[in-house]
Amino acid sequence: MLEENLSKRQHIMQKEPTRSITYRLPEKLVLELENESTQKGISQNVLVRQIFEKYVQWDRFSSKIGMIPVPKGILESLGVELDEKDIDEIITLMFPVIKDTVLFIKGDYDLKRCIETLEDYMRASGMNSDHRIEGDMHIFLIQHELGIKWSLFTEKLLTHVFRSFLPDKELKFQTTDTTVILSVSLGSDFDEHDYHTKY
Repeated sequence: MLEENLSKRQHIMQKEPTRSITYRLPEKLVLELENESTQKGISQNVLVRQIFEKYVQWDRFSSKIGMIPVPKGILESLGVELDEKDIDEIITLMFPVIKDTVLFIKGDYDLKRCIETLEDYMRASGMNSDHRIEGDMHIFLIQHELGIKWSLFTEKLLTHVFRSFLPDKELKFQTTDTTVILSVSLGSDFDEHDYHTKY
């Protein structure tokens, strides 16, 4: 598997300060949360934090920017019919929407905010994504399980995003039916969660 070739150090967000708060919730809701945390094998605190993070990072914006959930099976079926021209047309239509979305959610538009917004979207959509670092190299891994056409779409979309900010930067892709891995040199201090340095 592609992931086996990635003996990289994990890209980890800085630990944030926390504080304790108390909410009063209906008993039925608390029982549902208890059952869900037991099934997932995580604490209720971790589950509730995941729910809050998903809401704050994505859900509260999704209706305002016109996001509509689409079943995975429909995307898989649509992907079968896509050709290279279709993919290029979709990306051309999507790119202004991506820019508007990043501006709306993050308050500005640059590579860091764009990457962070894409990561937020993938988490909210249930896709597996990862960001690993080896020296100056950054490895972005996306696992979608939607078929090769969506892998090609993802590769072209990432190329479009990075080329718009870094037109001369070399991008290396590894692509399968389910996974896209992008390797790009951004420097050891690049962190998409730190907006102070422009790239």
